[in-house]
Amino acid sequence: QVRLVESGGGSVQAGGSLRLSCVASGYNFKCMAWFRQAPGKEREGVAVLYGHGGSTGYADSVKGRFTISQDKTKNTVYLRVNSLKPQDTAMYYCAARAGGCWYPERDPGRYDYWGQGTQVTVSS
Repeated sequence: QVRLVESGGGSVQAGGSLRLSCVASGYNFKCMAWFRQAPGKEREGVAVLYGHGGSTGYADSVKGRFTISQDKTKNTVYLRVNSLKPQDTAMYYCAARAGGCWYPERDPGRYDYWGQGTQVTVSS
């Protein structure tokens, strides 16, 4: 059974940092991403691990502040979020494609599996 389980969210002040984790089980994914969704807004792809994990891609809004990485030995993908802003407040989701991806795919419709989400709240 395929499962993605996120953790690491929380409430922080602007300028703070968090590390989100996503543990994948049941499949060895080669294309994984982090999305976020704020109330009343569409789900946004913020960071993608693609090319069999060798490459990364980011939304313009988070470039230079967010870093996606993985630990293959733990089947875990991380999202380090630095210099947080109130507009980063959202539910953050881990997603995975059963097939690979050779470019930073940020269309949520292209992902097959989703975690339950972890909330990030940034206060000013």
